[in-house]
Amino acid sequence: MKIVLDAFGGDNAPLEILKGAEMAVKELGVEILLSGDAEAIGKCAGENGISLAHMDILHAPDILTMHDEPGEVIKSKANSSLAVGLKALAEEQGDAFVSAGSTGAVVVGATFIVKRIKGVKRAALASFIPAKNGHFLLLDIGANAECRPEMLVQFAVMASVYMKKVQGLENPTVGLLNIGAEETKGGDLQRQTYALLQKAPVNFIGNAEARDIPAGFCDIVVTDGFTGNVVLKLTEGVAGTMFGMVKEIFKANFKSKIAASMVMPGLKGLKSKMDYATIGGAPLMGIRKPVIKAHGSSNALAIKNAVRQAKLSVEGDVIGAISADLSKMAEAKQSEQQ
Repeated sequence: MKIVLDAFGGDNAPLEILKGAEMAVKELGVEILLSGDAEAIGKCAGENGISLAHMDILHAPDILTMHDEPGEVIKSKANSSLAVGLKALAEEQGDAFVSAGSTGAVVVGATFIVKRIKGVKRAALASFIPAKNGHFLLLDIGANAECRPEMLVQFAVMASVYMKKVQGLENPTVGLLNIGAEETKGGDLQRQTYALLQKAPVNFIGNAEARDIPAGFCDIVVTDGFTGNVVLKLTEGVAGTMFGMVKEIFKANFKSKIAASMVMPGLKGLKSKMDYATIGGAPLMGIRKPVIKAHGSSNALAIKNAVRQAKLSVEGDVIGAISADLSKMAEAKQSEQQ
């Protein structure tokens, strides 16, 4: 299996990307196709003792920065590592794609270069969020600020397939993010989506209130990209602030420092659970090939785990399963109309 990896995407590129690629080759048994400046990749690898065994390089001289408009990936930055890597994926030079680059550019590039699965109205970006007994998958987290009910239903179907094939959940539960549990709550989008989800081929368990989702109310939380992005960033902010406050409490005096030493193993375990590096990345749902968006500040571990997600997506034939489920939905809808 060959994974296309954007060597110049993210804050820590190319060093952490190459280190993560080396880890992925050794631990996951994959081959890597690096897209980026070939000379710079070779120099970085040589200076840091990184083996490029089982890795090929696609030369891409341009750099797509976080300040570039997302659309530039298919315009002035068509020779960037992100664009060249996505073209390689579209041309079947690799089985999946991973990048820690600009989220907007990844969404635009994947949509217009690799293209959407037949029948998918919009691609959705999903993210794993820590919960009491593990993680839940939240989508959309920013690809589509405004959504229609049928889009949210497709998000639920795609996420359900992903959770089955990649996370191994036999019958993942789906909740619709809303301001109340009753089906009459929310605006037109929520009420109409609720009605459609009741008929959809997913394990829909009703509305999910924001205060309930961290407790593990459901495995998948569906919402529009604007709301999802707010939830994601609020969660990250609250978690960071809470850890900072706890740290200050334990540093307050000698007694608190002794107490800290006693609970430190538990705190480290909790911090690890909250660390995005252990997850790896966010799958971009609805694209014809698996695309994983890693965090912009990803280290080597995060890159390796993003590659792991990509590998599991290929092995589980996530794209094929999504296509099959959406086709069945379309056929059922057509039968109802006849």
